[in-house]
Amino acid sequence: MVVALIGATGLVGGVMMRVMEERSFPVTGFIPCGSVRSAGREIIFDGRPYVVRTVEEALDAGPHLAIFSAGAQISRQYAEQFARKGAFVVDNSSAWRSDPDVPLVVPEINAATIGKDTRIIANPNCSTIQMVLPLAPLHAIYGIRRLVIATYQSVSGTGIKAIQQLNNEREGRQGEMAYPHPIDLNCFPHGGDFQDNGYTAEEMKLVNETRKILRAPDIRITATVVRIPVTGGHSEAVNIELENDFLLSDVKELLANTPGVVLQDDPTGNTYPMPKTAEGKDDVFVGRLRRDHSVPYGLDMWIVADNLRKGAATNAIQIATYLKAKGFV
Repeated sequence: MVVALIGATGLVGGVMMRVMEERSFPVTGFIPCGSVRSAGREIIFDGRPYVVRTVEEALDAGPHLAIFSAGAQISRQYAEQFARKGAFVVDNSSAWRSDPDVPLVVPEINAATIGKDTRIIANPNCSTIQMVLPLAPLHAIYGIRRLVIATYQSVSGTGIKAIQQLNNEREGRQGEMAYPHPIDLNCFPHGGDFQDNGYTAEEMKLVNETRKILRAPDIRITATVVRIPVTGGHSEAVNIELENDFLLSDVKELLANTPGVVLQDDPTGNTYPMPKTAEGKDDVFVGRLRRDHSVPYGLDMWIVADNLRKGAATNAIQIATYLKAKGFV
């Protein structure tokens, strides 16, 4: 299977290569792609050197699978061209997520929305992926009426320039600013561009993508996205109003048995999810489960995951693995 990775020289692209190596993803031909500026440089994948190509060169090569992680503009420009040439496209940008004809996939939840003729598959936003994984079984059994979300997102979600800004500030160096404010010893409620409705793009992704993945257009959702000075791992405080009553013990058992979810919920022993311990792992960690007594069927939950792995690279490779397992590629 010939795989083209568009955005191979980027932060998420590097993690995608690592995940493919770790999972022994069956690649017989590998085409790493980057910008014109990156083309010609050499990178190592699975112990072998490869020359970075342009997207046009990869398109001419006719890969079986094209994984995009180079931003929405590149995906809009090239994804359909790869699809028309017979490739399956797994896109990690926001370009196709809201398209009703493109499945938005978290494999543990809705891999079955992918068919043999599905040529473009969208990878959800990182903060959405980690949230819907524990929400899906709750919605299936109890029904979700309303979500109130506050995220505490790593600078790595913005990219390498944001990590460099944080490191520069910690070391007292001047450098390029990825954010409008200092991030070290600070946090700000700003993720993505502000929209006309007062919400940011990141906040609206949580609203729209959650409804699409759970096939629940009527769930009421509000979100606040906060950027914090952490280099790996997004955290989320999620307040859930359910349609039906529940026992907390049943919810804990349900989540403990949900594939991809790890329950870390022993406050008396100071055991709860943290980005420091989630970094580098593929699971979604859930804790601080407790009733919200301000509404009839309220539940509070704290969710943490590595945004570069399950929030991006791992989920994309899981989609690709599903395509292979079904014999589509």
